[in-house]
Amino acid sequence: MEEVRRAGEALAAVFDRLGGQEPLLLARLWRAWPEVVGPDIAALARPLGHRNTKLLLGVEDAMVMSEMVHYAPVVLAQANEFLGRNFFDKVELHLLGGQVPLDGKGESPPVYRPEPVRPGSLGGLLADLPPDSPVARAYRAYVEFFARRGTE
Repeated sequence: MEEVRRAGEALAAVFDRLGGQEPLLLARLWRAWPEVVGPDIAALARPLGHRNTKLLLGVEDAMVMSEMVHYAPVVLAQANEFLGRNFFDKVELHLLGGQVPLDGKGESPPVYRPEPVRPGSLGGLLADLPPDSPVARAYRAYVEFFARRGTE
């Protein structure tokens, strides 16, 4: 017969198996980022995550990166204070370059989907291919793709 345990004890065991309460604390930090570091710094440096004890921050350009180097000790202290312990020992700055920050304030970068360009002699090779070959089937599908788009 299983022993009846309190919900708190059961949750503690689950959290221990999932890496402790660390992921929850970090998620709270990412959500509260502007309140933790202030709106001015939050607008310049956005959380990207962590690697061991390094706090990873993303910035828009090299000028902001060079400026943020001077604020890194302050940001480090504020993040550790929020977490209630010295979790991070270093700040590492990266150019955002399309990465989505964890503070929930950004959007995913747009996905580049070029408009397909119809080749000039499309369909002319069908007569030269064995009709049931995989290449002919693939080529026929390619031709039909452009036919459905109305670019025939």
